[in-house]
Amino acid sequence: MINAQTFRLDGRLALVTGSSAGIGLALARGLAQAGASLLLNGRDHGRLQAAADALTAEGHTVHLCPFDTTDAAAATQAVDRAEAEVGAIDILVNNAGITRRAPFHELKAQDWHDVQNTNVNGLFNVGQAVARHMVKRGRGKIINICSVQSEVGRPGLAAYATSKGAAKMLTKAMAIDLGPLGIQVNAIGPGYFKTDLTASLVADATFSAWLSGRTPQRRWGDVAELAPAAVFLASEASSFVNGHVLYVDGGITATL
Repeated sequence: MINAQTFRLDGRLALVTGSSAGIGLALARGLAQAGASLLLNGRDHGRLQAAADALTAEGHTVHLCPFDTTDAAAATQAVDRAEAEVGAIDILVNNAGITRRAPFHELKAQDWHDVQNTNVNGLFNVGQAVARHMVKRGRGKIINICSVQSEVGRPGLAAYATSKGAAKMLTKAMAIDLGPLGIQVNAIGPGYFKTDLTASLVADATFSAWLSGRTPQRRWGDVAELAPAAVFLASEASSFVNGHVLYVDGGITATL
């Protein structure tokens, strides 16, 4: 039977990587509004503390969990410490990511490797560190953050699109291996949202006009609109959803 509790996350602990701003912070806030306690992650301690202070002022329970997701040993140590000192991690949102823009023939090798390291290796590092604890308990929810670029490309985004395509397939692979052990692994594929990282594109009248014309809902997304998807995938409402990428994109992947 469906009721309000179906979507509640009371008593659950969620680790959200890259949650000091933008999409990560919006997802963390949404999970907290549904009742979850938070482990906020980022590399900039000052920004992370500011995000924690803002969420705490809103009445949410927040713990800091700073580490670099590209460092497998650091991720494992931080997750093990959080499990021992804060509690069992019930929900992981693998959000930390970067992009580097350049035409393929001009893309610097280091930029290519940096994007893959953060957007693919980071998901693996944190996902594995958390999954090892979830497997022992026979339960857990992991949500990877993909992108519309998991399905379609754009000029200058070879590194990013490749990484997000890999994130989609990693989500499916994780679901296949972890599903029989009681863990669900899904993903959210955001479209174009207004964030600090997209501010220059939002301000570009030509690009914004193209985007609005290309998107059936005729506008940019607001990061708060991503939170309900995370709550759904983290809650009992998605009890038989596994290996799925939920695109929250205003319909942009549905049209040419």
